[in-house]
Amino acid sequence: MNLSDLKPAEGAKSKRWRVGRGQGSGNGETSGRGQNGQKARSGGGVRLGFEGGQMPLFRRLPKRGFTNRNTKEIVALNVDRLNVFEDGETVTIASLVERGVISNPRDGVKILGNGKLEKKLTVQVTAVSAGAKAKIEELGGTVALND
Repeated sequence: MNLSDLKPAEGAKSKRWRVGRGQGSGNGETSGRGQNGQKARSGGGVRLGFEGGQMPLFRRLPKRGFTNRNTKEIVALNVDRLNVFEDGETVTIASLVERGVISNPRDGVKILGNGKLEKKLTVQVTAVSAGAKAKIEELGGTVALND
């Protein structure tokens, strides 16, 4: 087989529809737009969401609340998930991603106090709850917050 022998599958390619090229083409005169009316005219048609003068759906539905543009998405992580690290190791956001504990740090990582920690660790994350801080420091570890 040569490159010159290759051709597209049967029916994969079709000719471009050339409108307004005379009656013999089958798409002459009105060019497939029917007779008169808004949709037959140049630039004709209605805007997105227009329902012929009926109150559009997006205006009929109730609106509630708002989206705060300044909110931060913090990943919560319980203290027992830190047991994958070795004793005396430093836990950072990068090391959490590297170990597969989290996949996407988003805007920061907060350690929560649920579960049992079994190793002495140095933790450097965005935020730590009071319970988690107590559990880390109870085993001789330290907590440093990134800003």
